[in-house]
Amino acid sequence: MNNFKKIGLTALAGSLVATSVAYAGALEVTGAAEMKMQNHSQQSVGKNVGMANNIYFKGSGETDGGLNVALSFELDDGSNSAGATAGAGNVWDNHSVSVGNDTIGTLAVHGHGGSNAAAALDTTAAGDLWDSTLGISSAVADKDTPQASTSGNDIVVYTLPTMVDGLAAAVSYTNEGETYEASTAFGITYTGVEGLSVSYGQGESSGTINVDADQTIMKASYAIGSFTLAASNNDLDHTTIGSDQEVKSYSVAYTVSEELSVSYGIEDISRQGAADVKDIEVSGYKASYTTGGMTVAAQQVKADNVDYTNGANNDNDMWKVSLSFAF
Repeated sequence: MNNFKKIGLTALAGSLVATSVAYAGALEVTGAAEMKMQNHSQQSVGKNVGMANNIYFKGSGETDGGLNVALSFELDDGSNSAGATAGAGNVWDNHSVSVGNDTIGTLAVHGHGGSNAAAALDTTAAGDLWDSTLGISSAVADKDTPQASTSGNDIVVYTLPTMVDGLAAAVSYTNEGETYEASTAFGITYTGVEGLSVSYGQGESSGTINVDADQTIMKASYAIGSFTLAASNNDLDHTTIGSDQEVKSYSVAYTVSEELSVSYGIEDISRQGAADVKDIEVSGYKASYTTGGMTVAAQQVKADNVDYTNGANNDNDMWKVSLSFAF
């Protein structure tokens, strides 16, 4: 095919897509902002005041063939200080494109910040209390933080169409490069019984030669009256001796009214197969009041043995009060 034909076909295809989506398409912008005061026992700065902000851009439309197409970008100033490009002015964070419909399902490609079909379910029953700047680090060799199968950039996720009422299922694929096998995952969630939600997922990591990690997630919650009880288990089976990990979590939440809710949760992070280690134990309270797009929240979290030992300065706590807005 000569260059003129290539250019002509490319222009025609672009014209058809642009015309099809433009008539039915829409651009949506949503965001969140937070003002907060917090204190962490393991930090010398004491009480500090801060903010958080996220803006999400989503363009979507329907093609003449009935396919729903969506493109999403997150604008997050916090991402500018988290990586190697700190100070470079790069504030674009998670982004993805998806195409599909209720009949054939939806295929999504995450350029950055995607979760595989199993890892998308692995938030603990207590809501990831461990992720509260308590000194539980992912930078150390033994990985104190809860571990997951491969997610991240350039991941493909296919969400199946609804085949059974209340049943949602997804599969994902992550290319680990020419040297390694690809990593795959699947996850299912059933909500067909009123008040009940049950999830199960499995994922793998194959990005290191002769090293494999298999993640299994089980999670359930049940709401009865004003109470919601939840439990979760995240198990990582690792090739390396001493790197197997299990995260157990439980929580109870009480809805006082449509605006006010309180909860208590615990998390236990254990490293299996290693000698003389202590479990990381995290517990905490949360309370929130929401009205008119504004949420006032408070939380207090305590962590023991943050690096799997009970040495000095390994028991930490934090508290936080915040005012957040959704728009």
